[in-house]
Amino acid sequence: MGEDPLLRAAYALCRRTTRAHDPAIHALVQLMPAVLRPACWALWAAASALDDLADRPGVEPARRAADVESWTKALEHDLAVGASTDPIRHALVDTAARWRLDLSDLRGAMATTREDARGLRFADWAQWRAWCSREVAPWVEQVRHLFDQAGAPMTLRLDRQADYRHFVDGAQLTDTLTDLSTDLAQGHLLLPREAMEPFPGAEEDLIRRRWSPAVAALIAEMTVLGRRWLTRPAMTRGMHPGAAIVLDTAAGLMRLQLDAVDAAGPTLLARPPRPSVAARARVLLPARLRSAVAWSLTPLTVPAVRPAAAVVVKTSGPGPAAEDAGLRPPPPHRDGARPPHIAADKMPEHVAIIMDGNGRWAQQRGLGRQEGHRVGTAAAHEMVYGALEIGLRHLTLYTFSTENWKRDTDEVTTIFQTVQHELDHGPLRDLNVRQRWSGRPDRLPEDLVHALEREEHRTRDRTGLTLTICLDYGGRDEITRTAAALAQAARVGDVDPRLIGPDDFARHLPHPDMPDVDLLWRTGDEQRTSNFLPWHTAYAELYFTPDHWPDVDRRDLWQAITEYGRRQRRHGAALTSSEHQRPSPHTQPDSRH
Repeated sequence: MGEDPLLRAAYALCRRTTRAHDPAIHALVQLMPAVLRPACWALWAAASALDDLADRPGVEPARRAADVESWTKALEHDLAVGASTDPIRHALVDTAARWRLDLSDLRGAMATTREDARGLRFADWAQWRAWCSREVAPWVEQVRHLFDQAGAPMTLRLDRQADYRHFVDGAQLTDTLTDLSTDLAQGHLLLPREAMEPFPGAEEDLIRRRWSPAVAALIAEMTVLGRRWLTRPAMTRGMHPGAAIVLDTAAGLMRLQLDAVDAAGPTLLARPPRPSVAARARVLLPARLRSAVAWSLTPLTVPAVRPAAAVVVKTSGPGPAAEDAGLRPPPPHRDGARPPHIAADKMPEHVAIIMDGNGRWAQQRGLGRQEGHRVGTAAAHEMVYGALEIGLRHLTLYTFSTENWKRDTDEVTTIFQTVQHELDHGPLRDLNVRQRWSGRPDRLPEDLVHALEREEHRTRDRTGLTLTICLDYGGRDEITRTAAALAQAARVGDVDPRLIGPDDFARHLPHPDMPDVDLLWRTGDEQRTSNFLPWHTAYAELYFTPDHWPDVDRRDLWQAITEYGRRQRRHGAALTSSEHQRPSPHTQPDSRH
């Protein structure tokens, strides 16, 4: 903070605001390295300021929403000039510049807070979780980024993402129960109706702020659920010990809070319950000793000086489009080929490709197999360009399988280096492509995993093509790990094993929102699916072509999709009489040949 008295005063206000608004958060910040604490105070004070604007008693909802919007627009201006007359925003602007935070990640959270001012009700847990994801997760992600910048990453492995989501759910449910009296006074009932339905009369009693047996049973059930969500010991395995202590302590404090909710009884509807000082001390004192030791052993990266001004970051506006404004369109085909017109009802939603033939292509030219993988990246670019040009929503590329570890070490190394270079410097970075990956994270190089996670996080709000890279992926491995996750969910009571169906299984896949594959295409003159997306390809149309992967371009993708449009997809239904009379479709020759 240097010698700037205004800045010191701004951070001091943020610290007081954090402590007054949420003592537990303040206690957790005290477990962090001293160099990170001011930034955390600024982030939580900003979130608190927005919450206070959205929840002011006696103010019309439209006015509260307008005030939140005004505050976020003022932050946009302040980020552009690198300072603010508002002390909390002044500290936040300094934090963003000092630690190179991308505050555009908070745009969705701020917009959600603005909408919260108009009143909230949720029909089911899915709506409630979506709200949690928009409202809470972006602020937590900023703290994770602080740890990364300081050189002590709070890494959350992909195979533990479900634990992370449950932990966030548990934290939000704890807050919801703690603030029940305050929210009810504002006209908010944040528990989803799905949770209240098994307790007839509980919803009406809560709205009337009346304690009843139904309400008591509901609260008891919710505290049990909250404790179950918060108890995720696997989440911190392999994490920096200092960061792990912070998260473990957070879980301990929230369980104490749930104990206080349980013990409050009817007073829960009158005022927020608080754990005793002695109970908090039992959790915090040993955590402070352990965190001090953990951080003393870690050399941290500390920003030397404050930059003159922060980077301009859009924090309000039309959502993801604000970020996408700087994205470029795909380059045209080198020969001027234009995409075909494909009717909406003939367009697949999801195309998956087995990119086969790189090694054989290279060997036919007297080159090492690894050269085929380097050249094959151009074909992958072409697939993305072609997919964007025709409006395909999902494209999945089989890049490296669990069986490919059997290959020569040089070839494996080249594949990983090529993927790493693409993530760091490739031409897809500035396209409207949401990138993500699927596979086992535990055997890949750590730098590659970090790059994959970085791009997944950086592009998560993009609205164009969703590109999934399957790396160290095996279909049977995916099904086995999903079955294990489902068994664990059944063991802790998240699902009833007697009622498990396909939808339950799909929800525990690594990417539950990935749609089924409509078209599976394999190059290289092989006709096997090779353990690729077996769950998602159960009803896929199969398409095999002889060309090796480096020889294909976007026109081949268009041809594959055109052929898909000629197929009759019935999913087990019988042909109609008109379909029986249609001639069988035939693949048209590629216009290049």
